[in-house]
Amino acid sequence: MPGHILVLDPAPAMQALLAHNLTGAGYRVSCALDARGALALLAADPPDVLLLEWELPDASGIALLRQVRQDGALCDLPIIMVSARDGEQDKVLALESGADDYLCKPFGPREMLARVHALLRRRAPSALRAGAGAADATVLRLDPRTLRVTAGSVPVSLGRVEFKLLHFLMDHPGTVHSRAHLLDQVWGHAVYLDERTVDAHVGRLRQALLPGGCGHRIETVRGSGYRYLAFDTAACA
Repeated sequence: MPGHILVLDPAPAMQALLAHNLTGAGYRVSCALDARGALALLAADPPDVLLLEWELPDASGIALLRQVRQDGALCDLPIIMVSARDGEQDKVLALESGADDYLCKPFGPREMLARVHALLRRRAPSALRAGAGAADATVLRLDPRTLRVTAGSVPVSLGRVEFKLLHFLMDHPGTVHSRAHLLDQVWGHAVYLDERTVDAHVGRLRQALLPGGCGHRIETVRGSGYRYLAFDTAACA
């Protein structure tokens, strides 16, 4: 399951070893030696998974983890904390601070790759984070916990109905939904509205996504309805 992995480790030898194994497994890899460099890479080219070393020269890995979790565009980024700390208290602290997994040094390359793959596998079915592939020009993220939507680094402001509509479409990428089906799923079976209501809200949704370059992701299928394009090779317009 290829993806983009950011390796943050201040030890050049360890960084090179991780990058070598990840690249050999087909992943695209970026590397940073400190928190400052990692933040720059996170902003410029968001990865699919971050391997985060606890001990950094310019910050605590825990502090950086918490900072990333407070960033609307990166709050759902899968993160594996990497550390030689093997105490239960340290593992609990990392997980409670927002880490998705904890990898204790020393570890073998197969274990590391298995954990990265597992995170990506769990992430892939959810289109809430769709657009994170290397072929995408813009990353579109939706977080149902915070009700935040971002296109790249651009926050997207949506009304309640537009949010529910986008949520449903992103949760079923590539599937064509008729207007009647969308009315049932988004507005509810007990609500009786003209099907043109769907067209009006789709139009508002597209307008809201345009500044972030993702208006084209809500595609009209002539005579059938609408579908969400999770991945494409064309540049966002």
